Amino acid sequence: MIFLRIWGTRLLRLNPMTIAVIVILFTGLGAAFAYAIEPDTFGTWFNAFYWVLTTMATVGYGDYFAVTVLGKAFTIFLYIFGIGLLSLVIGKVIDSFAIFKQKRGAGELTYQGSNHIVIINWSKKAQTAAEDLLSHSPQTDIVIIDDGLARHPMEELNQVHFVKGDPSEDAVLAKASIGKAKSAIIFADMRIDEGSLVDGKSLLITSSIERIAPQVHTTVEIVHEKHIRNFKHAHVNEFVLSHDAISRLAVRSALQEGNTDLLRQLMSKQDEEDIYEVKRAQAWKTYGDAFKSLLEQGATLIADRGDMSINRKLSASLPDEARLFVICDKETYARLSAAPRG
Repeated sequence: MIFLRIWGTRLLRLNPMTIAVIVILFTGLGAAFAYAIEPDTFGTWFNAFYWVLTTMATVGYGDYFAVTVLGKAFTIFLYIFGIGLLSLVIGKVIDSFAIFKQKRGAGELTYQGSNHIVIINWSKKAQTAAEDLLSHSPQTDIVIIDDGLARHPMEELNQVHFVKGDPSEDAVLAKASIGKAKSAIIFADMRIDEGSLVDGKSLLITSSIERIAPQVHTTVEIVHEKHIRNFKHAHVNEFVLSHDAISRLAVRSALQEGNTDLLRQLMSKQDEEDIYEVKRAQAWKTYGDAFKSLLEQGATLIADRGDMSINRKLSASLPDEARLFVICDKETYARLSAAPRG
């Protein structure tokens, strides 16, 4: 018993790769020994190997069994050492799953995917953004980067990953696979009291992303409007002013009753209508052609990139690089996406 306890304790200290090699050697040599002492019983080495595995697993089908004294003594050896070795392997596998879950929750794992969306600085707004992204595109992978969270904030969702650390550091951004990301959304860290310092942190993060992965589309929340020129210098693709939308909605509500409902519906994930980008058809030569064709299919063309003056230039030629945005429901967008554009 003392020997078994010492043997088991030493095995527990070994790494998984070493244990795997030991198991392979134990079963392979065990099968060779069993076949050598009872060739008539097993017929082939593979049958002996099969018998060793079923014995170690305590299955014992009874289709093969040792008949000689030496063979039975070897069976006892397998019971004592083989079953313990197999139990150790199973325990290591279970421990590996537990360690993986623990590291995932603590944000210590490196994300291995691509074409994902990175959300930086966790807050209620960031949570709402993540939920909206998953509602709009359930298959999208999201990577959250934050240095203040103790654990993964959305651990129950497999497509949401968490990386803990300073998002301005190269190593942390690398763990989030920023170079393979589709886009990054940087929210203002409101845990910082001073607004200028909040924007300073966002600018530092943005500069790090632009230096490492300039191809990634970046959207940044800015606290002070006067800092916009600094973010433009950092080549930010898009930015939003913190609380700017709320103040504008309040003014519009006071001046034009009812129009805030339209904006709320477009921003809410609970309503069917939303803004989608559609591919242009080769048959569309002008904005008017695209507007009429899309309208007949149940979608309203509203913009080419950031240009919302389409209704005033319907006769203008549609450029090859046009990016057209429409308002429609999910079913209509699905039909538009599936329709041939040749």
